[in-house]
Amino acid sequence: MLYNQALRTITTERLVLRLFEQTDAEVVAKLCNNMNIYQNTLYLPYPYSLEDALAWMEPHLERFVADKSYEFAVTDKENGQLYGAIALSNHHVHKNGEVAYWIGEPFWGKGYATEAAQAIIQFAFEEKHYHKVFARYFGTNPASGRVLQKVGMKQEGILKDHVRKEDRYEDLVYYGIIHEGDMEGN
Repeated sequence: MLYNQALRTITTERLVLRLFEQTDAEVVAKLCNNMNIYQNTLYLPYPYSLEDALAWMEPHLERFVADKSYEFAVTDKENGQLYGAIALSNHHVHKNGEVAYWIGEPFWGKGYATEAAQAIIQFAFEEKHYHKVFARYFGTNPASGRVLQKVGMKQEGILKDHVRKEDRYEDLVYYGIIHEGDMEGN
C-alpha cells in the first residue's frame, strides 16, 4: 500500500483508491442500481439514480479534509475502471473507525474488496494511527464476512435482528482488528 497524501490516493498491486469525481456519478448510479447490492447494504436506496450518486459524493472531499471519513473510489490501476467504493470513518476519541464497502456485481469474486480492505486497514493504522478498525455486515451476506476474515479481522459478535431491511430483520455481524503495533495506545 502506497499512500500519496497530496493526491489523496492509495495504490495497491492492482488498484488505485482515489476520491470520487463528479464524472464517476453515472458509473456509480449504474453499479448501485442493482438489487443484489441493495439487499446487502444498509443505506443504499433502490432504485439508485444519478441524483443519488451525486448527493452521496458531494460531501466526500469536505469530510476527508476534516478527518471525519475517507471515501474512496476503488479503481483499476491500469485503466482507471471504477469497480466500487470503500470508506473508513474516523472516531477520533476512540482512535478507531468502521470500514464499509461495495463492489459492483460484474466485479465480484475477483478479490477487489479484499485488496481494497487490506489497503484501507493499513491506511488506518499507518497513516491515521488508529488503534482499531471494525466492520459489520448482514448475516445473510457471508461473502462480506469472508473478505473481513481474509484481511485478518476476527468476529466480535452478532447483534440478532438488529436492523430492519424492507420486510425482514437482519443480524449484524461485527468484525474487528486491533493494531498490534499500538501497544502504548498512541
